[in-house]
Amino acid sequence: MAMKPGRPAPRNPGPGWGYGFLLWAERWWPRWIFRPGLMAGTWIGLACMPVQREHSRAYLTVVLGRPPRLVEIWRHFFCFAEFLMRKLCAGRGQPVYHQLEAENGAAFEDFLRSDRPALFGTFHFGCSDLLGYLLGERGRKVSILRLKVGNSDDTRLLERRFSANVSFLWVNDPANLLFDLKAVLQSEASLALKCDRLEFSARAEGFRFLGARRLFPFTIYHLAVLFNRPVVFCTAWPGSDPATIRVLASPVFVPDPARGTDENLAAARMHFQTVLARLETLVRQHPMLWFNFLPLNPEAAPAG
Repeated sequence: MAMKPGRPAPRNPGPGWGYGFLLWAERWWPRWIFRPGLMAGTWIGLACMPVQREHSRAYLTVVLGRPPRLVEIWRHFFCFAEFLMRKLCAGRGQPVYHQLEAENGAAFEDFLRSDRPALFGTFHFGCSDLLGYLLGERGRKVSILRLKVGNSDDTRLLERRFSANVSFLWVNDPANLLFDLKAVLQSEASLALKCDRLEFSARAEGFRFLGARRLFPFTIYHLAVLFNRPVVFCTAWPGSDPATIRVLASPVFVPDPARGTDENLAAARMHFQTVLARLETLVRQHPMLWFNFLPLNPEAAPAG
């Protein structure tokens, strides 16, 4: 649904000058001052964002198997604050190196060296928000699908740094989005999109995740079959070096034009369930890196 006239545009929490101040402080303050300041600011954010705090509590209760302590909710917020600083610094020009995991790594590298446009999926987990930009650094023309919000200097800085190969498709106006999306899918550019939130997804289906059959967007696979595009998912999280992120790629799903739509979508469901199973392993290993301060994906209605 398009946004109603007069409705304020969505925005990130915090004051409009907040991101600029964080970048200034990170550059000029010693780390022994900046990091405690960021930690204290996280406590303030925790107190001022009761809705996000309760969603964090509900999610952590599921993934930890018990109600979280307040300090664990704070740690969830602080991990996001650290990632936000990583994005801001990357937008300012700080190098970001990626370490590709061996699992599916060789096949993914071979695929990146091809010139075939693709659909790149990811999730709000860890450092995955940087992957579309890193694809641009590898010479891929990429359009990133995302919601345009106010108070978003991280996106503005990253767009400016990677503008040679990276562009955006904004989901705020679905009427225009359909035309823009079709143009990208008929071009030589790849499309990168998140596949965990339901707000702007035209199609959702149930898959096993965190102990239940939950609804996830499935549009990426319908687009793959319709436009004969391969699909690959990538997930990233911080490495031991602050400038490095670890990247896990999925097997590549390639629709077969010789097969019918139903058969291709059946194969796609198996592929996505494998992707989600691997994601769940990472989420359980690093529960504080699931950056969805929203209700956890709802359980799907029983089949039949």
